[in-house]
Amino acid sequence: MTLDTIIGRPESRKLRLETLIRLRWLAVAGQAVSVVVVAWVLQFSLPLIACAGLILLLAAVNAWLNLTYPSTLRLEPSAALALLTFDLFQLAALLYVTGGLTNPFAPLISVPVIISSASQPLRYSLALVMVAILCITALAFSPFALPWYPGASVPFEPMLLAGMWFAIVCTTSFAAFYAYRVSVEASQLGEALAATELVLQREMHLSELDGLAAAAAHELGTPLATIALVAKEMSRELSANDRFFDDVQLLISQSGRCRDIMKRLTTLSTGTEEHMRRMPLSSLIEEVSAPHREFGIKINVVEESARADEPMGRRNAGIVYGLGNLIENAVDYARSEVAIRVRHNKDIVQIVIEDDGEGFAPDILQRIGEPYVTRRTGHPKAGGLGLGLFIAKTLLERSGAELAFENKSGACVTITWKRSDMEVAT
Repeated sequence: MTLDTIIGRPESRKLRLETLIRLRWLAVAGQAVSVVVVAWVLQFSLPLIACAGLILLLAAVNAWLNLTYPSTLRLEPSAALALLTFDLFQLAALLYVTGGLTNPFAPLISVPVIISSASQPLRYSLALVMVAILCITALAFSPFALPWYPGASVPFEPMLLAGMWFAIVCTTSFAAFYAYRVSVEASQLGEALAATELVLQREMHLSELDGLAAAAAHELGTPLATIALVAKEMSRELSANDRFFDDVQLLISQSGRCRDIMKRLTTLSTGTEEHMRRMPLSSLIEEVSAPHREFGIKINVVEESARADEPMGRRNAGIVYGLGNLIENAVDYARSEVAIRVRHNKDIVQIVIEDDGEGFAPDILQRIGEPYVTRRTGHPKAGGLGLGLFIAKTLLERSGAELAFENKSGACVTITWKRSDMEVAT
């Protein structure tokens, strides 16, 4: 799975049919219980035939959907809009014949809108909001009185009805907006965390390649030595004028070249693997900063603590990627220099990355840590999804680090670990 397939996939905004069917059965049960209690327990006058017909209609449509389509089906936005509009009309009709806006259950007309806002694209939810407002307006003109004791009625002044209309419209609109924002933020967070996992897997995969190189060199060593030995024996049997002599010499030279390549692989892998397993903090800083020194920006590493007491940190793929991303961002936005200050004592290990650029925009500074927040707005290099900083922050926090973002001469990021979290046990 790639990052492009994770971010923005349309399936994340599709409502599952089984979810809608279960909610509808809950609505059928609730409506039926309410009618029974009002008609037979409270003994209120109620248009039972109309109410029963509307409830049975909802139950029949729900049963048909349950029998016709698989429960795992994810509805297209247009299909979900059609079903939720039907639910809205059914509930509005039931409220219409039982008092309209004077019915205490009138605010429930916002439920289909909330469901749509939590699961559907914005334009479909806005369409359903408009339909809901029309239904609420129609309820204000219902000619049916609120079911009450025989011979008695509950008077509602026009001003009170207008206030109820306004309150229900506001409730529906606010609830729809809130559900939409919560759903979008949860979806973005889920996609960003999935992207974080993908990046971490890639970093771990690259770290594992060294071990694979060593294994390959070891396994290929014996057959390659056999090939070289046989080629040398053939060379002794052939004279310089033999037509196969040059071919055998080429075979010997190429086998020697292969042996040299495998020797370098073995040396590189062995040294790197040992280096990665038990890495001094200074080596970690050099590894993550070295790839960014060729872009015309000076990277100045300042060690503020004695190297004799230097911690030996884990070679953690998340730490390597996270620090590298923060340094890369600093280089991108610096004018001429990036300072990396390293300090440590018996309790903490701290790395401060500071550039001499424009710093974080005030609105971005308050939102750092959220996915899809561009690092610095208004900057010529700003753009993209703003996902890299979120991934870096998440990976570093998983390693036990605490991050602080602020503006000094430029943007400044402080990463702090407990020393026990950073060191490797001997």
